[in-house]
Amino acid sequence: MIDSEGFRPNVGIIICNHQNQLFWGRRVGQNAWQFPQGGIKEQETPEEAMFRELEEEVGLSRLQVEILGTTDDWLRYRLPKRYIRHHCQPLCIGQKQRWFLLRVKCNETDFCLDSSTKPEFDHWRWVKYWHPLREVVYFKRKVYARALEELAPLLFPDGTPVRSHVNYLRQHRR
Repeated sequence: MIDSEGFRPNVGIIICNHQNQLFWGRRVGQNAWQFPQGGIKEQETPEEAMFRELEEEVGLSRLQVEILGTTDDWLRYRLPKRYIRHHCQPLCIGQKQRWFLLRVKCNETDFCLDSSTKPEFDHWRWVKYWHPLREVVYFKRKVYARALEELAPLLFPDGTPVRSHVNYLRQHRR
């Protein structure tokens, strides 16, 4: 399902623990790290897609998390030209994502990365709030920054942790 502008509807999932650390997953067979995410199927709401992707990619059910919030609008990123599949129609030039912030209500041992037939992640760890901006692939960095900035007040009502100057420069290089 691609919209009229060429963007595929998608959900992004930021999972936190009670210390406000974030789940950070390594893609299978790669040295690439990201948050869980996935496409929204036809006739599926963003929330339904989020819970489906959560179970497929992390092995958690809706009973094991609580939704703290979601982004107000779609956040978009464009794919680099080398990743655009020009032979596929309709042409997908990027993704538009609704981001969800979840807090786990279960144990770490409940996470299961191989609950689906095609696992997305082969390893995960907890990281500090702004850490993902250093490691996510460059073309997703601005969307990650926007999602984290918008959702931060839900975790840090007394003030968001300061992003280091080095991280800010890395984020804005590209």
